[in-house]
Parts: sequence; structure tokens; C-alpha cells
Amino acid sequence: MHLRNIHRYGYDFPKLVAAHPKLQDHIIKTPTGAESIDFDQPASILAFNTALLKHHYKVKYWKLPAGTLYPPIPGRADYIHHLADLVGKGEKKGLDIGCGASAIYPILGNAIYDWTMVGSDVEDSSIASARDNTLKNDAIEIRQQVDKSNLFTGIIKEGEYFDFTMCNPPFYGSEEEALKENLKKQRKLGKNQDGRNFAGMAHELWCNGGEALFVKRLIKESVSFKDQVGWFTSLLSRKQNLPKLQKQLKRLNADQQVITMQTGNKESRILAWRFVDQEPNKEA
Repeated sequence: MHLRNIHRYGYDFPKLVAAHPKLQDHIIKTPTGAESIDFDQPASILAFNTALLKHHYKVKYWKLPAGTLYPPIPGRADYIHHLADLVGKGEKKGLDIGCGASAIYPILGNAIYDWTMVGSDVEDSSIASARDNTLKNDAIEIRQQVDKSNLFTGIIKEGEYFDFTMCNPPFYGSEEEALKENLKKQRKLGKNQDGRNFAGMAHELWCNGGEALFVKRLIKESVSFKDQVGWFTSLLSRKQNLPKLQKQLKRLNADQQVITMQTGNKESRILAWRFVDQEPNKEA
């Protein structure tokens, strides 16, 4: 984890339970006798992350509808800290493409660095929940994308400037792929559990072409907003998707960076790019 990520130093479960008493029902003992939760249970993950938000980030209200994606706070905070390294810690304005029902990135960006944040999404239910979760925070605005064929268009207003945009794109290319990968994971852990046992709405988990095509769309559309955004960024879970996207950015004459993130046993990366007084190659 990032050196400024407070979660790298472990979890004080008594304090977390004090902040969110419902977490107590999900506490288990590890073989060594330490306190933990069952990270295979969505309800436990939700209670744990709610406690983290309340205790560490002073978020008093955070509710998620059943079946939505339950974002792990430590990994989400890591993205925010790496963004601060990229754009600086001062007064900044950021845009989260696909904020989901949780609006977790806008919430953390504001809580950790006092950034002004905008979150966007396409689904009515996600928009309603995200607005509910940020209702009392004037530094966060939730905007609905009414045209699913667009990502930035219709969200970034004329004359508006963002220091950065961020995105955690849908990982899978289809529901079938999501189920298959989840089953593989369960069997690798020695569990034989058929069916779906993970949370997340369809638009949060998969899209046509998976994350590779989604980020390709981000890059293509970002050219039209190169004067209104300092840095465009996106998470990229699959390393094998990186070369083609880097090639696309090179054709566009974009300045690019790849930031590696390590949370637990999971490695991911942030692909960041910007346009600095350059004319893109229109064939990209």
C-alpha cells in the first residue's frame, strides 16, 4: 500500500466496532487468534468498510442498496493517494467516471485531501444512492450520464476544468466471464460453491469488451477534453491490457505514466495520460 495509506498498518477492531457496532456480528477469529472478518461474505465486507469510513474518515452516513458493489476502502484510498502524488495535494477538482452507488472515490478524495469532487454514473438507482450518500457534502456533486455512448461528453461542462479524472472500469466482458472467474477463485481457495456469491450490479462488473475496451473509449474521448483536464487516469487490473492502450496513447502523442499499486496479494496499476500542446494523430 501507499506510504500515506493508514490501512497499511492494520486494523484496530475494537475502535472500528465502537464506530460501527454492527461490525461486531461479523468478527471472527483467525487460526492465530487475531480478530478479522470473513472477506468472502459481502455483508461482512460492507460492515467492515462502513466502520472504516466512520472511524478513519468521519463519514457519518453511508448506505448501499443490496446487490451493489461493496468497495474495499483500503484499495480505494490507495488510488486517491497516488493521484495526490500525480497532481499535488493542494486545492484540486476531480471527476470520477462511474462513481457507482457508493460514490466512494468522491467521498475519499474529499475526506482525505479536501478535494472538490464530481461523480458520474448511468444508472438511475446508482445516481440516487450516490446522491443520498453525499447529500450533506457541498464539495461533492453527482451527475447523471444520460447518453451511455459517452463518458466525458455531457458530464464535463463548457468552460469547466478538472485537475484529474479517475475511473475504476468494469472488469469483465460479460456476466458469464464474471461467474467463471469467481468460480475459479472459489475453487482455488478450496471452496466448492456454485452460483454467484459476490456483490455488484451488471454495469459495475462487466461491459462489452471488458476493461480494455472501456479504457480505450476513455482515451479516445479524452482528446476532445484535453484542454479541460490536467490528467486523465484509470485503473487497469489486467497487465496484458496495458501494451495496446499505451500504443494508442503514443499514437495520440499523449504524455503517459503507469503507476503500480499493491494491496495485499493483488497488484493493479493506474494508467495516467495528458495532452500538452500537442496535435493528436487522427488515426488513433
